[in-house]
This record gives sequence, structure tokens and C-alpha cells, in this order.
Amino acid sequence: MVLTESEPELEAGDAAPDFELEGVDSETYTLESFADNEALLVVFTCNHCPYAQAKFDLLNELAAEYDDVAVVGINPNDAEEYPEDSFEVMRKRVEEGTIQYDAYLRDESQDVARAYGAVCTPDPFLFTNTDSGFELVYHGRLDDALNPDDEPTRFHIREAIDAVLAGEAVDLEWQPSQGCSIKWKDE
Repeated sequence: MVLTESEPELEAGDAAPDFELEGVDSETYTLESFADNEALLVVFTCNHCPYAQAKFDLLNELAAEYDDVAVVGINPNDAEEYPEDSFEVMRKRVEEGTIQYDAYLRDESQDVARAYGAVCTPDPFLFTNTDSGFELVYHGRLDDALNPDDEPTRFHIREAIDAVLAGEAVDLEWQPSQGCSIKWKDE
């Protein structure tokens, strides 16, 4: 496990990079799949990282609580080197109820993670839906619990989502998320 902090490549107002990825439900998803939502939370995550596992419950709660926000997990890790991150295990985590996001997608090529500039798991990106598509409003920590065993006292992502849904600007410092490094195939 290599602890890594997110490094913003996308800036506030940047368009969400498009994607076409298979979900564990065998459906193919693109940004257009979430066009009916006011906001889109894309979280690069995985099954095996303890930092990502520590946020499963929070992401499940967000998916259940916010009808106007699509919570989308994208797993880009090299499943050959990390079999726990395989598509089959992703499907199993959803079937057993461990993961209950609106969509859990596999980024086999890792092109989507690269397009977003994702570097760790979890690495969250919150977009608001505008007339011209999804625009980035927040890239940073989900909460202030930086270690898997810590209890959060502040939920940055809830503050950001609430601002978006209220039609307000997201007034949060973008503090880097941290977690295990994405397991790139070429490393």
C-alpha cells in the first residue's frame, strides 16, 4: 500500500471528461447516462484499499440520500496484479450489498482515470449539471477522516453537494484526498 494524495489536474468549471464504461449490472454508462441528475459525484475507488473501504458506507449513504445526485464509483486498478479489484469481485461487492452506489464501473483501460487526473483511491470529483454539461465544482476529500480507522467530524462532500443542490457556489478549500495509489498497469 502506497499512501498517495490527489493532485488536481482539472480546475473548477472544467467539463467532466466523457467516458463509456461497463457497470457491474452489465449496462454501459456515459456522462449522458446521468444527465437527469443535478450533480454527479465520480469517485475513483476500488475493492481492496483500506482507505477506499473506509468510505464505502459514506458513499452508499450519499447514493441513498440524494435523489438528484448520481454517485458513481469507477475502479481503474490493474486487476491482474490485484485480483480483489477484478470485475467479478466488484460485482460480488454490489450483490452482497457492500457497495450500493448508483453505478459501479470498470475502467479496464485506465484511460478514464488518466483523463480525470485521478491518482489515489478514493479520489472524488463533484460536478454540477449545467446547460453545457457537467462542470467540476469540487475535487478533494470526502471528509476529514484521513486514516481508515478515524471517525469523521466534518463531511466536505456533503457541504459541497448541499451547496450545489441549493444553487450556491461550493466555497470549500480543495484539500487533497488521500488513499492507496491507483495500481497502474505500466508500473
